[in-house]
Amino acid sequence: MPKKLKQIAIYGKGGIGKSTTTSNISAALSTAGYKVMQFGCDPKSDSTNTLRGGEYIPTVLDTLREKTKLHAHDVIFQGFNGIYCVEAGGPAPGVGCAGRGIITAVQLFKQQRVFEELDLDYVIYDVLGDVVCGGFAVPVREGIAEHVFTVSSADFMAVYAANNLFKGIHKYSNSGGALLGGVIANSINAPYSKAIIDDFVARTKTQVMEYVPRSVTVTQSELQGKTTIEAAPDSQQARIYRELARKIDEHEVSRVPAPMEVSELREWAAKWGEQLVALSV
Repeated sequence: MPKKLKQIAIYGKGGIGKSTTTSNISAALSTAGYKVMQFGCDPKSDSTNTLRGGEYIPTVLDTLREKTKLHAHDVIFQGFNGIYCVEAGGPAPGVGCAGRGIITAVQLFKQQRVFEELDLDYVIYDVLGDVVCGGFAVPVREGIAEHVFTVSSADFMAVYAANNLFKGIHKYSNSGGALLGGVIANSINAPYSKAIIDDFVARTKTQVMEYVPRSVTVTQSELQGKTTIEAAPDSQQARIYRELARKIDEHEVSRVPAPMEVSELREWAAKWGEQLVALSV
């Protein structure tokens, strides 16, 4: 009996640490013995940099612009510990839909049965979560990813983006779309940050997968073009990423979240703002 491929998608607004988190999860899973592919779905095409010593790789869309016929192996590159790295890419600046790279890449890999050929355990899609529309919604809408996780800090715009993702998951949940595994709480150092995230997940009927603090170890590692798992495997930060990877590996049941309406979300944020002002007086 063939083993079951686990496909997950990790969303988050730009700059929230989504690719950093995803790459460390990929690295942790690979060192645990799993065969992993990381599929970058951000037009910046920098998802897999820290798995390859800081190097950019040719994207699916860039390569398609140069070749009339494309084999999936032309755009698959190996990185740290044998992780397969792919970048979907985006259109030429000012032209076309930024989500087209995801649609094109996913179709190509499906047609050529690449995942089966490589005998993968995990495919991890790293997806820009500022907008959940068009190509960016493909892993959710098409049910390609079995489980969806979102990276969010306690900042309002990060929570706002996460709540929008929840709306997308809720919308497609009745037509075979992917469901929500939980929130990866990033940059959680202050006690109030944890309290805000805890309240948000309680109100939206989901869960926190792990609290990840902001750490200089991550910065030092990325300046070397590496994940924390590779550059500082014995650090506390690496232990946190390995624990997060373990929880994702053991995660089996995802659910439909209960997103807040915009007016409810703003009212919720305003109340937290008042509490934080009171704390600083």
